[in-house]
Amino acid sequence: MSAKPPTPPAEIRALTEARLTFGRRGSAVDTAGALAFALDHARARAAVEAELDLPTLAAALDRMGLAHRVVTSAAGDRSGFIRRPDLGRRLREDGAATLAGLGPVDVALVLGDGLSATAVALNGAAFVADLAARLDRMCLRLSPVILARQARVALGDKIALALQATTVVMALGERPGLSAADSLGVYITHLPRPDTADSGRNCISNIREAGLPVTEAAGQAAQLIAAMRASGQSGVALSRALASGALPPARP
Repeated sequence: MSAKPPTPPAEIRALTEARLTFGRRGSAVDTAGALAFALDHARARAAVEAELDLPTLAAALDRMGLAHRVVTSAAGDRSGFIRRPDLGRRLREDGAATLAGLGPVDVALVLGDGLSATAVALNGAAFVADLAARLDRMCLRLSPVILARQARVALGDKIALALQATTVVMALGERPGLSAADSLGVYITHLPRPDTADSGRNCISNIREAGLPVTEAAGQAAQLIAAMRASGQSGVALSRALASGALPPARP
């Protein structure tokens, strides 16, 4: 008979929400572990299937004094978004018309649902408001906040091109795991193109109450944008330049 795995010490559990062990009850998972797993799975599924609450987001942005527009990807609805990731990366045909006349801008601010509308509902408006205030102090021209439905990361590039934006910030819900279903991720791309590779972006992840605070994330994003404007690059190339000390520390 195999030995029962040890229960992780409390001090280790305090450092992570990861499921380190279920423990054993003979050959079965104990009831508490099974119920916790089922709850976390249900939260993750609900986050993926949820739609953006546009009225609530619009009201929050209005209170913060931030103009906004709504666009939808070519996926159209949630079922298409989940089944066809490629459609979530393309702007619907009427999207460019919705954005016409709003550019050119230095930074396009996009808030999309991604794979967790839950994350956007909790922290999306607060993040873009904090970042917008920092970028205003840098005297940068900002787009209205673009609320993007059925959005994958690369949809931000298409929006940026329609806005004639030099840099795009795409904030959206990250793929839920069984430890967190409310994590907001931010992808920043300088000089975006229709075929921008993921290696051309910089990412800030795990923005949520139990992870990276909104204020810290907004500060990091502003620093990255300042570094991008100084170097003319983003993604892996920017990370290497920063690591080598080729760029002075950005202080937006």
